[in-house]
Amino acid sequence: MASHSRKRSTKAGLAPGTLVHIGIKKNVAPRITLLDYDTNGAREYEVTTAELADKIKLAPGIKWIDVRGLGDIGMMEQIGACFNLHPLVLEDIFNTEQRSKLEDYGDYIYVVLKTFGYERKGEEEMITSDQISLVLGKDFVLSFLETDGVQFRSLRERLHSGKGQIRNLGPDFLMYSLIDAIVDSYFVILEQLDEKTEVLETELIARPRPTTLHSIYHLKRENAFLRKSLWPLREVISSMQRGDSPLFTRNTLLYLRDVYDHTIHIIESVESLRDVTGGMLDIYMSSVSYRISTVMKVLTVITTIFMPLSLIAGIYGMNFQHLPGLDWYWGFFAVLGAMAVISVGMLALFRWKKWL
Repeated sequence: MASHSRKRSTKAGLAPGTLVHIGIKKNVAPRITLLDYDTNGAREYEVTTAELADKIKLAPGIKWIDVRGLGDIGMMEQIGACFNLHPLVLEDIFNTEQRSKLEDYGDYIYVVLKTFGYERKGEEEMITSDQISLVLGKDFVLSFLETDGVQFRSLRERLHSGKGQIRNLGPDFLMYSLIDAIVDSYFVILEQLDEKTEVLETELIARPRPTTLHSIYHLKRENAFLRKSLWPLREVISSMQRGDSPLFTRNTLLYLRDVYDHTIHIIESVESLRDVTGGMLDIYMSSVSYRISTVMKVLTVITTIFMPLSLIAGIYGMNFQHLPGLDWYWGFFAVLGAMAVISVGMLALFRWKKWL
């Protein structure tokens, strides 16, 4: 899916607002979809940048312009000119390593959010992220996605079918619906991460293996990645639900408060998984130490039992001509019997002391 990653250092010395893609490029052909709707219905069609301005003028209702793929700088410049977007907004859209944030430009609001998914790399599944940029204006909403995501599929179906109240409300409610769909997708990732944690916990308690430690560290990295990506989200949603911008109506602010509650729940879940993963590492180290201690205990018992046996064997192995019982016919068997009695006695003593 990824071709190569361009780093921030490539923009060194360039003027602010210069459009340079930063991050991992996704091989998705650029595509623009215009969906306009009102109380009477919804109409959706693909448009080119040359057609966009005229289509927007002819669209009677609220306009949702969905842009998939960020590979065409010229296309993005034309979209920016059509909606009078600040060059810094376009620059941030192309920087796919942005943290979640909200910027108020007066006539419109610019929001950056992250979406997550699993991608198999070798024998492991890694969490990957895509950036979604949203722009809310007086009668339009722009969405910029790196890939052909499915987060907004159900929202499109609601717009076309007329279910709910979305077609009766303004663009701010569409903006809320997009953000709500993104936030709800986080629960799917958290559930998958929670399942991986439970499986690893079971393995850790039942029979930890050398690969268990690698799995724990892999899980810790995923938790750290999610925490870093999701932590700024609380500030973004909090800023919106405070109602500082006139673009949000009082009715939509009530729904944004619900999204804020979901955000708090998600962050708390990530923190909880972080604590669980940290505890798993402690359990693993304790388990390894316990196994080593058990092995050392067995070896110590064996060594302790053989100490008196070695002493007896050493005494009767000395190079003297006269030793008690040396010429006795049953001497060898008597020594073996004594060794057996001593061994059994020491084992009984260890068992009585509960050392075994």
